[in-house]
Amino acid sequence: MFFNRAAARLILALALFAPAASPQASAAGYPDRSVRIVVPFGPGGIADTTARIVAEKLGDKLGQRFYVENQPGAGGIAAARTVISSPPDGYTLALLSNGTAISVSLFKKLPFDPLKDFAPVSSLGFFDFIFATGSGSEFKTLGDFIAAAKAKPGALNVGTINIGSTQNLSAELFKTLAGIDFTIIPFRGTPEVMVSQLQGDIALMIDGYSSMKGNLADGKLRALASSGLVRSESTPELATVRESGATGYDVVSWNALFAPAGTPPEIVNTLNAALRAILADAEVKRRLLELGIEAKASTPQEISARLQSDIDKWQRVIEKAGIQKQ
Repeated sequence: MFFNRAAARLILALALFAPAASPQASAAGYPDRSVRIVVPFGPGGIADTTARIVAEKLGDKLGQRFYVENQPGAGGIAAARTVISSPPDGYTLALLSNGTAISVSLFKKLPFDPLKDFAPVSSLGFFDFIFATGSGSEFKTLGDFIAAAKAKPGALNVGTINIGSTQNLSAELFKTLAGIDFTIIPFRGTPEVMVSQLQGDIALMIDGYSSMKGNLADGKLRALASSGLVRSESTPELATVRESGATGYDVVSWNALFAPAGTPPEIVNTLNAALRAILADAEVKRRLLELGIEAKASTPQEISARLQSDIDKWQRVIEKAGIQKQ
């Protein structure tokens, strides 16, 4: 009896002083419960749709439910706070984008550092923006628009969504690299830009392929160029902005998966391997390409380097355009 009581007390003491299970200790069985992906945009957009397609496939691949939680807000601050304040155990992930890189230069001070507070996992997809005009426009090519802008500096209007968006900064970069001047009209959202373009109130609009797809198919819009350095897989017949006369022009947006800093490498590697398989799947590639997105996985190091590169790039554009920090 004495031995049993002593042994019991010893076991209890060891249990009390044993260290709590660390993230590393639980990495081997990851995932063993649901995983949320926090998206800093509302439902229905490119980022949200990409995240939902990937979440469904991650669930199939890893045997647990992956679900999307939308937390829209200025600069993705609310979403970022949610993720970086979560345990670094792989059960709360963030979708970051080119918009995250812009936010670093657009805001006076962010309550997070995307390069230090997150552990990169993999890119999900890359997509160009389309430069388009109305079907009745005199411009048949983007070169025509450039020539007209040179002939009448400041006379033409270009519509984008809000100041500081990738679309808006794409227009600012276009001015610089094409050596032209025009008036950028910022709208609250894509529907307003679209209405203005279809009414002929603006000469050109810049937005994502998915938002224009229906009007392009119906012949209400005419696509003039795509924004990437090389032609997009979704619009291979379309010349690039660079080919149209803006030397060096290259704007490609992206979405990627990140975890909180300190997430065990084993978990990051598990997610990365699953994403590589998912994004190579023909069905996933087709579904994303229909939205104008080229599915592509990366190493953690590659997407981290892309984030840093875009931070540097958009800082220069914002400073040259004289956009005030928020």
